[in-house]
Amino acid sequence: MTNVVVVGSQWGDEGKGKIVDWLSERADIVVRFQGGHNAGHTLVIDGVSYKLSLLPSGIVRPGKIAVIGNGVVLDPHALLAEIEKLGAQGVKVTPENLRVADNATLILSLHRELDGMREDAASNSGTKIGTTRRGIGPAYEDKVGRRAIRVMDLADMETLPGKVDRILTHHNALRRGLGEKEVSHEAIMQELTSVADRVLPFRETVWELLDKQRRKGARILFEGAQGSLLDIDHGTYPFVTSSNTVAGQASAGSGMGPGALGYILGITKAYTTRVGEGPFPTELKDEIGQFLGEKGHEFGTVTGRKRRCGWFDAALVRQSVATNGITGIALTKLDVLDGLDELKICVGYMLDGQQIDHLPASQGAQARVEPVYVTLEGWKESTVGARSWADLPAQAIKYVRQVEELIGAPVALLSTSPERDDTILVTDPFED
Repeated sequence: MTNVVVVGSQWGDEGKGKIVDWLSERADIVVRFQGGHNAGHTLVIDGVSYKLSLLPSGIVRPGKIAVIGNGVVLDPHALLAEIEKLGAQGVKVTPENLRVADNATLILSLHRELDGMREDAASNSGTKIGTTRRGIGPAYEDKVGRRAIRVMDLADMETLPGKVDRILTHHNALRRGLGEKEVSHEAIMQELTSVADRVLPFRETVWELLDKQRRKGARILFEGAQGSLLDIDHGTYPFVTSSNTVAGQASAGSGMGPGALGYILGITKAYTTRVGEGPFPTELKDEIGQFLGEKGHEFGTVTGRKRRCGWFDAALVRQSVATNGITGIALTKLDVLDGLDELKICVGYMLDGQQIDHLPASQGAQARVEPVYVTLEGWKESTVGARSWADLPAQAIKYVRQVEELIGAPVALLSTSPERDDTILVTDPFED
């Protein structure tokens, strides 16, 4: 038995929601370890859809403990709204099944406002990043700038006013520079005190909780948001998110030592998608790209933005396998490829007349690379709902085997529809 870390191996939207839900039935604890409410996923359980942005997937399953770790930036209003929304669907969220790290950083209204101001200014100059405007980046900036307000601060009204003054000194200087109205001390204090009594019952010393549960033999599932190619260090910078999304963050963002992480499962879509700005070497702006987008219902859970679609990029996923230490992958949305005459897989790139096997870190070089493809025969039969290898067309199996060989990691699970039971299990990550 081992603990499992789930990460996206591409630019997010790989189908983590279904896989994490599938795994959460086997887990005792599900931990979110980075990001905020800027990335969402949809769970479909007994025909009911649950759209989650901040809460760990395990929250919808009875008998599980859901944990929001210290690596997450937490918008208290978004948290309370999501709890209320789930309550309307019959899912009761209480301190018994949800714990929030007391050292998690809070997202405030001034973070959301600054996010929007910057993105508007960047749009006018043609340099926008494509953020979700939810204040994620500015909150992480305050965290590393050592001026953040954290969950635990809501319980200490003696020190909180001084911390509010400190954060406002920084933000009001920025707002003056942007020609915006300053924020008052009273407004932020009121914002914080209005949520304190509803958020504080969930606070927990998470590192201690997880250590005790691990020693008791609990199965712990670590759930990331976004994808590895959006990692602040290893992604397509600057078109990335504001946190580390790779598997190593599961340790730092929860307080568990890296030796306790166990199996690293990389969620990997059978083609490639991306939301927002940034390089995308295999992007298809033709009828095939449109086919993938329509058949795969490629719209963001949180923003509703249309996703850009392209061929599978094995060079990029191979890079993610290395930076995450991926043990095996869960290959999703294979059924979207049904019906195509031929399929292409990117195996490397041409850059300034030379072939390379990875995406370079330079923004300029990323914009100049041209994909190098291998071509495989497609299949006409349906793979929808397949639950064993025998249910798959021969060419679909060949495609999967080619992916495994090119990325250097085996397929542990294969998903063939949004339904959680339409999954071919090769290796149970908890038993590996």
